[in-house]
Amino acid sequence: MLSLSLIGAFIPTAFFVSITPGMCMTLALTLGMTIGLKRTLWMMMGELVGVGIVVVASALGVAAVMLQYPAVFAVFKYIGGAYLAWLGVQLWRSRGRMAISTEVESAKTATAASLAMQGFVTAIANPKGWAFMISLLPPFISLEHAIAPQLSVLVAIILVTELICMTLYATGGRSLRRFLEKSGNVRLLNRVAGTLMIGVGVWLATG
Repeated sequence: MLSLSLIGAFIPTAFFVSITPGMCMTLALTLGMTIGLKRTLWMMMGELVGVGIVVVASALGVAAVMLQYPAVFAVFKYIGGAYLAWLGVQLWRSRGRMAISTEVESAKTATAASLAMQGFVTAIANPKGWAFMISLLPPFISLEHAIAPQLSVLVAIILVTELICMTLYATGGRSLRRFLEKSGNVRLLNRVAGTLMIGVGVWLATG
């Protein structure tokens, strides 16, 4: 199983990655304002399935590398830590303004299936999501313990975190939109998340 120290580092990292405005969170916010939380749940279900596939596929690839090429995995740990730190720097340099779509009229008449598909496609078609998961998972996995239980915990944390953050965005409505449309507020959120990622990245790469 994962050590408590790694879990303690992974939970806030996953949370700040999810809560930072992006494609899925923007979609949850926009739909929450226009069609309400109850119908937005369909999109969220599709998005979670998509994220689950991305995480599991990334995890299987990581596990294969770990088992067959331990030396390559060690390199991935350094790359993963460096990538987290790089993401943190990018968040610090962000202009801090959230782009919210104004094309929401079609969502008011969308079916449950189409909303779920919209969330699924948004998660699957996001190349940054794939790159992040492949880079994120190795530093938090130990070769000294069984891999499957560790991956199960990490996947569960990611999915729960995604659900919590999407729910926060979907229920925030217009107040949250007004908050995020102010550049200074999003910049502050980005810098908090960026500082955390830089710290975790350095800790993982040197630990």
